[in-house]
Amino acid sequence: MLQLPPLSLYIHIPWCIEKCPYCDFNSHKLRGEIPEQAYLEALLEDLNTDLVYAQGREIDTIFIGGGTPSLISAKGIGWLLTEIENKIPFKANIEITLEANPGAIENSKIAAFYQAGISRFSFGVQSFQQEKLTKLGRIHGVDEAKSAAQQAQQSGVSTFNLDLMHGLPNQSLEDAMFDLQTAIDLNPTHLSWYQLTIEPNTQYFSHPPKLPEDELLWQIQEAGVALLASHGYQQYEISGYSKTGFECQHNLNYWSFSDYIGIGCGAHGKLTLPLENKIVRTTKVKHPKGYLDPSRPFLDDLQPVAQDDLAFEYMMNRLRLFAPIPFAEFEQYTGLSTDSIATPIQQAIDKKLLLKNNDHWLMTELGHRYLNELLQLFMD
Repeated sequence: MLQLPPLSLYIHIPWCIEKCPYCDFNSHKLRGEIPEQAYLEALLEDLNTDLVYAQGREIDTIFIGGGTPSLISAKGIGWLLTEIENKIPFKANIEITLEANPGAIENSKIAAFYQAGISRFSFGVQSFQQEKLTKLGRIHGVDEAKSAAQQAQQSGVSTFNLDLMHGLPNQSLEDAMFDLQTAIDLNPTHLSWYQLTIEPNTQYFSHPPKLPEDELLWQIQEAGVALLASHGYQQYEISGYSKTGFECQHNLNYWSFSDYIGIGCGAHGKLTLPLENKIVRTTKVKHPKGYLDPSRPFLDDLQPVAQDDLAFEYMMNRLRLFAPIPFAEFEQYTGLSTDSIATPIQQAIDKKLLLKNNDHWLMTELGHRYLNELLQLFMD
């Protein structure tokens, strides 16, 4: 039988100063002033419609993403967090992350966000080479990125993340390692280091740049993981590296197939309904104009996860993590018996992609390398 997992909250802020050519997130180029108060009030009304899904739980983590959430004032974020806590209790020492663009946040604002309740920053740096930043359409410069990291350390937060890409247009191994070492030297507690991919409905998809060959990409990956490990950053998920004890709790909640309410333009939610023995996914209205239209509901789509898809959806999330997968967690969060996936599990073991222990499965190094092949076993 399905059991309620922990609960997180995702808040989407849809505006950006510029739309990056690689970005396929629901973001909209800012034209004029942000309707800040109207949007914040709409977020609260959106949350009101989803309060039924809390089912007595407190919120473990909050992630404010975008778009560029740092375009909202610190006062506005503080007001929003206070109002949310009046509706759903926060877990003690809750992790509250704010995504920020170094080109859209003044140094004084970082401290103000901390005072407003933000406990973790995630800075979209992507590269420390101006040529690469320009090619990626980023509005910040190298010095702004470094300054944001330094100001975060001085603000009072105990943890912050730097987002960094590799596999960039015309990037060499030396370029990639320069970016990574520069990030490490800024001493973040967490690094998101991931390969640039070309996604549909982006400028790069229509006009693809020349990216490094596969052999070079693999060299960058191997060298980068070794460099991060030598500086005390352990890989705990596919693109997440942290110092001990500083894993992103919101990411851990996502990839553990826990629940999250999603509010804001285009926000997604994943919610467990034990009494109905089903899991549903929600999607909110994507465009700010429609989202702010009081005559329209915030909900754009609600879809139950089909029973036949539950095992795959669980594994698609859970196999991002490098931690063991307890049999009990699989049964509690999917409502399925481990016997229902005995065949794909045995196939994965035979292919040396998984190991089986007394009470858990563990992905092998080969499994990490051939993750798509491993996931395919749960689709067949």
